[in-house]
Amino acid sequence: MRQVGFAGSGPRGAALVTISKPQFEFLRETVRNRAAIVIEPGKEYLVESRLCPIAKEAGYDSPDSLLAQLMAAPAPAMVDRVIDAMTTNETSFVRDQHPFAALESEILPALIDARRTTRRLRIWSAACSSGQEPYTIAMLLDQHFPELRTWSVEILATDLSPTVLDIARNGVYSQVEVNRGLPANLLLEYFQRDGVSWSISDSIKRAVTFRRLNLIEPWPAMEPMDIVFIRNVMIYFDIETKVRIMTQMAKHLRTDGFLFLGAAESMIGVSDYFERHTSGKSVFYRPSEGR
Repeated sequence: MRQVGFAGSGPRGAALVTISKPQFEFLRETVRNRAAIVIEPGKEYLVESRLCPIAKEAGYDSPDSLLAQLMAAPAPAMVDRVIDAMTTNETSFVRDQHPFAALESEILPALIDARRTTRRLRIWSAACSSGQEPYTIAMLLDQHFPELRTWSVEILATDLSPTVLDIARNGVYSQVEVNRGLPANLLLEYFQRDGVSWSISDSIKRAVTFRRLNLIEPWPAMEPMDIVFIRNVMIYFDIETKVRIMTQMAKHLRTDGFLFLGAAESMIGVSDYFERHTSGKSVFYRPSEGR
């Protein structure tokens, strides 16, 4: 449930920007090839502001010195850090409540009935950012479907960014973060005070497996999923990348599975492998017949 790209704007001026046009184009191409993130022309100031902390920490006197070194010798670890800095992670607990309402009222009851023989359930939170989405799913399952505690349930959460995955695994959130959408009853039941922050309970933390995965690279072998959340990330990709990702997704979702996109995203012009469905105010997708 992460957003990628450059949101908002900042002051611009030739005197403030030190990176050269070739350096900016090198960065744009690198980020586009590695993460499918499109950095529009005119974003030099924002690029430089995000690279300043990395350059300083790595011992460079400015972002242009860092980029010059990467152009000469692109060290993989530093390239990863730069790409990480170019992503904007925006998420919250119970973000856009409607998908979770659909899970509780319709989707999970249907899947529980369909999986009573195998007693297995697999859920994937793709582009999970700092973990609020998969942890919300884990709390929902624990609170409303106690019978699943005796099942084999896997909640897989993946993201491109090692930085946000470390935050997610740690499971510690600020007061501001828990105030954003988290109902008070869930805070009291599943979190403990940790200084000025809140730490999620060990039982919920153990319910989620976090792994690094770049959606535009070949995906590792995975068993088919029953439910997939891939929200608020597709909107930032070009149509070619969207088509490629959804073609992959069709191979990783069970024929009776459920797929959630973000509220501003759709399959129009992207894929015929999925059909649109609604539950209350929630929109989700299911594999088309004969896909």
